Amino acid sequence: MRDPQARLEEAVGLAAAIQLHVVNAGIVSLGTIRPATYLGSGKVEEIAGIVRAENAGVVFVDCALSPVQQRNLEKAWNAKVVDRTGLILEIFGARARTKEGVLQVELAHLQYQRSRLVRSWTHLERQRGGFGFLGGPGETQIEADRRQIDERILRIERDLESVKRTRGLHRLNRKRVPYPIVALVGYTNAGKSTLFNRLTAANVRAEDLLFATLDPTFRALNLPGGTKAILSDTVGFLAELPTLLVAAFRATLEEVLEADIILHVRDISHPDTEAQAADVQGVLKELGIDIQTSGHAIEVWNKADRLDAERLETLRNLARRAPVAEQPVLLSALTGEGTDILLRRIADKVVANWPQLTLQLDPADGATLSWLHRHGEVLSSDLTKQGKLKVEVRLAPERAEEFNRRRAKAQAAGSH
Repeated sequence: MRDPQARLEEAVGLAAAIQLHVVNAGIVSLGTIRPATYLGSGKVEEIAGIVRAENAGVVFVDCALSPVQQRNLEKAWNAKVVDRTGLILEIFGARARTKEGVLQVELAHLQYQRSRLVRSWTHLERQRGGFGFLGGPGETQIEADRRQIDERILRIERDLESVKRTRGLHRLNRKRVPYPIVALVGYTNAGKSTLFNRLTAANVRAEDLLFATLDPTFRALNLPGGTKAILSDTVGFLAELPTLLVAAFRATLEEVLEADIILHVRDISHPDTEAQAADVQGVLKELGIDIQTSGHAIEVWNKADRLDAERLETLRNLARRAPVAEQPVLLSALTGEGTDILLRRIADKVVANWPQLTLQLDPADGATLSWLHRHGEVLSSDLTKQGKLKVEVRLAPERAEEFNRRRAKAQAAGSH
């Protein structure tokens, strides 16, 4: 069960993310959902009085409204009414920067609008104007009938297929660079972008703002032991994220599907942290990823700097009691405390995925053994009856290739 006050704060945060100035916010107790107006008549009249007193132009209702409910509330309050899905779409529309992101948002927007334009298109056109709910006349107008909307949806879907192919080629190019992909996922405002900047010394937008990051970003990540990875920052998740947006952003979230390691970043100081974690896990399951059983996920408990000493110690003890492979990493992306432990954990998982080689070395070849210790993980080294040094080692694919080149060069030099 979510904390009502925390849910209200999230709703206010969503409004702030689209630069709405919130003049009044409150929690409404609801016994029965009314088919016509969602809320009871008394509450509708009460809010109408607040709208008039505050001279409000937009009312954000933090739930999913049917087209009829939305239309009736707009008439009762004489203001634009935006539900949760509508506002999230608006935020995504404002945040999208890449061609793919813009297309995905417009597709989701049109699909949402299409479901509301069956009986009342003229009314909605007059009320809202163009592409966004909050825009007015002068912005791009959505075509005034379903046929044109359907045609536009088909064009966008074709464009997205083209962009998706391009993204697939980029992904193949990244695979040719033999570095593992580490993807950050988490509830919006959990601190993913701050952690991304901390780990990569990047300058990605990181604010105390819902959905500050939308399009995926990639940077090189240097790990202990000299290994490297590619770190990907993805869109934040949200409770009741509209299904059509999950579908529309599937291509973007495919970066998570392709990741070798997933970092599930949680705001451990938030009162609804458990519910938020469940929301993230639910969306990932829709994509076919179960981070609880996948074996390649690390849970990151962020914002430790916001905890008092007692809560901090409780969480440390809780983390220690978890199986070693599943232990969460408690850290603060803001201060950097604990990030060295996270980098070590990532490096350990990367190394665990490296191919294991069995090598026969001359015991006098100290240079090669030293190289293996510097660039790989030497698991064992034993002297055989034949007088050879049998070495079990894990090497990154690019290091294995380098090692083979070194040996071939040494053998060629020895044969002359």
